[in-house]
Amino acid sequence: MSTSTKSNYDRSAAALRMRRISKSFGPVQALSDVSFTVQAGTVHALVGENGAGKSTLVKILAGVYKPDSGSIEIAGSVHTFDNPNQALAAGVSMIYQDLDLAEHLTAAENVFLGNELPGKLPFTVDYKAMVQKTAELAESFNFKIAPTAVVAELATGDCQVVEIVKALARKASIIVMDEPTSSLSESEVDRLFEVVRNLRRKGIAVVYISHRLEEIVDLADDVTVLRDGRVVHCESVTKLDIPHIVRYMVGRELTEFFPSRSVKLGNVRVRVDNMSSANRISNISFEIRAGEIVGVAGLVGAGRTEVARAIFGIDKKTSGAILLDNQELSIDSPSDAISCGIALLTEDRKRTGLCLGLPCAWNVTLPSLEMLGMKRVINPARENKIADALARRLSIKWQGPQAPGDSLSGGNQQKLLVARWLLAEAKFMIFDEPTRGIDVGAKKEVYLLLNNLAGQGKAILFISSELPELFGITDRILVMRRGRLVANLKTTETTQEEVMHLAAVEQNR
Repeated sequence: MSTSTKSNYDRSAAALRMRRISKSFGPVQALSDVSFTVQAGTVHALVGENGAGKSTLVKILAGVYKPDSGSIEIAGSVHTFDNPNQALAAGVSMIYQDLDLAEHLTAAENVFLGNELPGKLPFTVDYKAMVQKTAELAESFNFKIAPTAVVAELATGDCQVVEIVKALARKASIIVMDEPTSSLSESEVDRLFEVVRNLRRKGIAVVYISHRLEEIVDLADDVTVLRDGRVVHCESVTKLDIPHIVRYMVGRELTEFFPSRSVKLGNVRVRVDNMSSANRISNISFEIRAGEIVGVAGLVGAGRTEVARAIFGIDKKTSGAILLDNQELSIDSPSDAISCGIALLTEDRKRTGLCLGLPCAWNVTLPSLEMLGMKRVINPARENKIADALARRLSIKWQGPQAPGDSLSGGNQQKLLVARWLLAEAKFMIFDEPTRGIDVGAKKEVYLLLNNLAGQGKAILFISSELPELFGITDRILVMRRGRLVANLKTTETTQEEVMHLAAVEQNR
C-alpha cells in the first residue's frame, strides 16, 4: 500500500502515553519498563510473540490489571485505573478477539447496553432513540449497519462493526483491537480495514494487535515490537518490512520459515469413501498415506471443518465409509474416533479443545485415563510423570504439569493438545487451523512438529485458511466448495491462484 493511504492527521498530538510500565505475576516478570506512545488519528500496531507482554500491556490500559509501576496519560492527563469502567470513562475501549455482545439483542441494544437512553416514563428506555442514534453514529463514520438487526443473525464482520459503534457511543478516543481478523473471511477483512481507516480519518487512535504481519504492513502507521516483556523496537511502518519485523520479534532471522521435508510416504493409511453428513458435506472421497500431510483449502463456509467433524463423529454421517489401515471403522461419536486412533485438534482450542482452568497434566491424560489404568482412581504422581515426559519431548514451556492450561501461550497450548493425542496413540491426526492466533515463532514450531509427526508415519489432515501455509507444508491440497470436494491437487504442481479459483468459482459441469 502506498504511504498516501496512511494517516495525515496531526501526528504531534499524542492520544496515549504509557510510561515505564512494569508488571509481574508472582515470579514472572510480564512487563519491564515499557513505554508506548500512540498519536491521535493513527493506527499503531503492537506485535510480538505469544508471551511477549502485549495482552498484559493493553489490559493495564483497559483497567483490567494495575501496573506495579509507571504511568498512563490520555490526551495529556494522567490517569490511574482501578477497573475497566474508569478506563471506559477516560475514552479507552477494548475490542477483544472473542466479541462481547449479547446475541439475542439488536445491534442498537448492544451499542447502548449498560448505558441505555431513558424513556419518558420511569424505568423505561427509549428504544427508538437508541436505534436513531446508532444509525447516526454509524453513518457519520460511513459504517454500514442495521440498528434493528439481531446480533445472532449478523455475520462476524458485522458484529465487529457493532463493537466499534458501541465504543464510539461511549466517546472512545482510543480503541484497542485484539486479533480482529482471526475469524473473518477475506471480504470481511477488507471491510474491517475500511472501517479502521474511517476511524483514523476521524482522529481516533487505534491500537491494533495481530499476528498477521501482512495486515500490519498494509494498515498500520507505526509499529511497536515487544519481546520478553520489553520494547525492542518502535518505528514508522514505512521504514519496516515483514522480515525486519520478524527479526525484532524473535531476535533472529527466520530462515526457511516453512521447514523442508524428506519423509518417505508409506501405504495408504486413511481412506474416506463417498462421505456425506447432515451438516452440509456431500460425497467426499480422499486418501492419505502414512507420513503424508494433506491440506484442505476453501472459503469460509466451504465445509472444511464439517469434514473433520464428520470423520471424528461430532456430526452424524448420512453415507460413506472411513477406513484406517484398510479396516472400516464404525464411528458414531468422538469417543469412538479416539478408540480407533483418530485425533482432532479443533479450530477453537479454548472452547472445544482444552479445559483451560484445569492442570496441564489433566488436559494431556483426559482421553487416555482408561488406557492408563486410571479410569476410576487417578494416580497423580504417575499422571504428572507422563505429562512431564511428553512436555520435554515436545518442548512445551510451562511452570509444571499442575499449572493451569490458561497459563500457557497459544503455541504451547497447541503443543499441549498434540501431547494429548500422542499419548492416545493416534494414527490419523486432523489439525483444524492450528496456527490461528499464534505468533510467527510458534507457527514455525508447529510446522516442525507436523513434520515430526509425519516422520513417525502419522497421516495428517491439515485445514487452513492461509494458502501460503498450505503450500509451505503439505504434499497435496484438497479444495472444498459448497460442501463438495472440487479438486485433489499435488502441491508442487499447482499454484495459489489455481486453488483460489477452484475454491471461489463455480466450475462448468
